[in-house]
Amino acid sequence: MKTEFTNQAGSRIVDAIIATIQTNKGYLSEVDSHGGDGDHGINMNKGITFARQELDELPSYTMSDGLKVISHVLVTKIGGSMGPLYGSFFRGLSAASRKSEVISNELMLKMLQKGYQNLSDLTDAKVGDKSLIDVLVPTVETYEKAIAENDSFEECLTKSLTAAKAGLEATKEIPAKIGRASRIGDRSIGHQDAGATSCYLIIEAMVNTIKELLEE
Repeated sequence: MKTEFTNQAGSRIVDAIIATIQTNKGYLSEVDSHGGDGDHGINMNKGITFARQELDELPSYTMSDGLKVISHVLVTKIGGSMGPLYGSFFRGLSAASRKSEVISNELMLKMLQKGYQNLSDLTDAKVGDKSLIDVLVPTVETYEKAIAENDSFEECLTKSLTAAKAGLEATKEIPAKIGRASRIGDRSIGHQDAGATSCYLIIEAMVNTIKELLEE
């Protein structure tokens, strides 16, 4: 198995993220209906589809280029809080990788760290508040620990995805403390958070596609 992949080949990661959101549009809105407005999937799909249209007009694009397009579209064409939050996350992923032709294990960690840093600048949400932070923070922290233990690229990806899944499941057991779902408080217990769900799906798409690239 390879230990890195090219930024150009990484355009498939962008394609996978877009396809995942489009495929799960209904699911995300259904999850959101238990505490939010039930439009999370609709809004995310709207932005992602605009990005798809822009990318389809390009002769080619790298992973960094594609992530930047997604970021710009989410910030400019999605209302509410999720557009700016995810826009800042994708902008961080792009910024951390745009000068690199090759994506290594260490660079992937820097991408995740920068994405989280950008996003956290816009929200005071913490782990336990029932939000996408409950997925993103354990993903990044687990990746950091795996890198420190000299795990392979594949091992770091696998462990971080497992942590992301555990974070998503944990949102079922806690009341919402931020966002619209906070209005129903304890009645949100038993339902996973919509933002955490989309965050997990995005990370899952990234991880699975990178593994495919490393296996080629």
